[in-house]
Amino acid sequence: MNTFLVAFATLFATVGVADIAFIFAALTKDNTPEQRRIFATRGVLVALGILLFFAVLGNAILDVFGITIPALRTAGGILLLLIAIDMVFARHSGGTGTTDEEESEARQSHDISVFPLAMPLMAGPGAISAVILLTTGAKSDLEFWLVLAAIVVILALCWLTLLIAIPIQRLLGLTGLSVVSRMVGILLAALAVQFVFDGIKSSGLLGA
Repeated sequence: MNTFLVAFATLFATVGVADIAFIFAALTKDNTPEQRRIFATRGVLVALGILLFFAVLGNAILDVFGITIPALRTAGGILLLLIAIDMVFARHSGGTGTTDEEESEARQSHDISVFPLAMPLMAGPGAISAVILLTTGAKSDLEFWLVLAAIVVILALCWLTLLIAIPIQRLLGLTGLSVVSRMVGILLAALAVQFVFDGIKSSGLLGA
């Protein structure tokens, strides 16, 4: 269960479960509840496909580019740490969401389910890096399946969050979202530093 909890916490932060409710509510404020449901369902299914693709083929992708697991863990840890810093200090870099240009383009689109909802909001660079890190770091088939289970649970949670995005926006407000984001950011920072430590340790550099 430790593997599942680590995967769940990491993906909760990198997918941005709390953030997407506000962005989705803003982008679909003129749509009907039925349209929002369709966007949410389609977007979650596309994001699930993207993340499962990288989960299953993560090792093969690393082999093609000649990337070692220690290098991936170190680089991925640094990326996740940058995302965590953004979350703690309430900054926005696009690692777990859309840039201003992407959001502007999305407002002009009639269907936001694939872009920007599925990617980069849910299956963005941070989430993809986290999935590859978690699956390649799995020490057994059970741990691998637990990571996949965490992906499914997180995206199911995203789907539920999107369906009640507007009520959540009214309930939490900017202050509530900021508090949640900062708390998750602190946890993600600790996990990111651990990834870096593990990567450096397994690289053999310290023993050289």
